[in-house]
Amino acid sequence: MRNILLIISGPSGVGKGTIVKRLLQDDSYCLSVSCTTRAPRPGEADGREYFFITKEKFKSMIESGGFLEYSNHFGNYYGTPREYVESRLNTNDVILEIEVNGALQVKRSHPEAILMMILPPDKEKLRARLVGRKTESPEKIEERISRMDYELSLEDKYDYIVINDDLNAAVTEIENIIKREKERK
Repeated sequence: MRNILLIISGPSGVGKGTIVKRLLQDDSYCLSVSCTTRAPRPGEADGREYFFITKEKFKSMIESGGFLEYSNHFGNYYGTPREYVESRLNTNDVILEIEVNGALQVKRSHPEAILMMILPPDKEKLRARLVGRKTESPEKIEERISRMDYELSLEDKYDYIVINDDLNAAVTEIENIIKREKERK
């Protein structure tokens, strides 16, 4: 049975990271670590949440074709290192937790990838989650809320939509989708 490339996207604060952490409790999954030019948040470590690199290094990797996808998102670069993902697909299912434009870039080069969008039950619950993180200014929170409309405009390009209103139910739904996809392949 071939390993799958699962791409998880959705608005900031929707719970993508929490869902991915739950999925990673199963050793058959591997999380792709993206590169970014943003500064680490408290508790983040280089090589675990992201590879934190300079803009110069990032641009060099773009020029050499080192990314499956990349974007400039909220003033910082983010990208999925090609070699990292492709080497891990040999032994594991690989999860990419990336934004919508990047997800569509990867889907073009890897059409077998499964695109899954995680959504909140509504905008107010999303706003409450973002405020509760206490990592961003009110202006940044509103910027992220307004981006949700754009992300929703692309939901028809995704293979699956999962509403994260109940974490356990969302994780179970995703695990069932993955199981069905693996059986199909």
